Formats: sequence, C-alpha cells, structure tokens
Amino acid sequence: MSEFKFFHPIEVRYGDLDPQDHVNNARYLTFFEEGRINYMMHLGLFKEGQSFMDIGIILADAHVTFKEPIRFGENVKVGVQISRLGNKSMTAEYIIVGEEDREFASGSTALVAFDYRTRQTIPIPGEWREKISEFENI
Repeated sequence: MSEFKFFHPIEVRYGDLDPQDHVNNARYLTFFEEGRINYMMHLGLFKEGQSFMDIGIILADAHVTFKEPIRFGENVKVGVQISRLGNKSMTAEYIIVGEEDREFASGSTALVAFDYRTRQTIPIPGEWREKISEFENI
C-alpha cells in the first residue's frame, strides 16, 4: 500500500448497501471514480466549477478484486495512482482500505484521453503528463 501517495476518504452510506448488509459490488467502481476525480483535482488537472465536458478522459476498461466486504459504518478510503502513461491512454490503480490498513478491494482502470466536442481520442495533454509523471515518479 505504500506506493499510493493519494488517498480520498469515502463515506459508506446506507444506500450503498445491498440486502446482504454490505456494500453492493457496483458501488466499488463509484468509489474508484470518486477517488479518481479527487486525484485529478489534487493534481490540478480538473478544477472545481470546470465542465465535465472538459475532463478529457473516458473509462475504457475496469477490473475489481474483492478482498472482503465493506459494511455500514466502516471508515474507508480509496488510494489512487497512475501506474502507466501511454500516448493516448493511462492505467489507474486503486486500493480501498479501512482502519489499520485493512484491504477491502483493489482494482485498475484503463483511461483514454478524449475530446468530447469532436468525439475522438487525443494524445494525453502535456500538462497532464508532466503533473502525473512528477507526482508518481513515472
């Protein structure tokens, strides 16, 4: 877990639970997304008030490995890191942990740089590449 430099707290809400009394599997991707958006804001790649049309990434692939269930009232946080920068795509990795670094899930997503106005893939912007590389040492 030490390789993750960015963590964002996640509030587990009653509405996140399924009938088995733990967080529904689909919510994990939402937790990853919340962490990812806050990671981007932390690096200055996305600014408050900016249109979501300007984010410039689309989710192309997602993987989640479930380690143990998250229950209501658990204190959890999601770690986010970019582990690979390609020409037009990047790989984000995630970890969801609780108190005492108890690991609930891990995963990864493939993110593609995208121009929403022209609806085409684009090279990863230089500013993004620079800020991510500096932050992650990649």
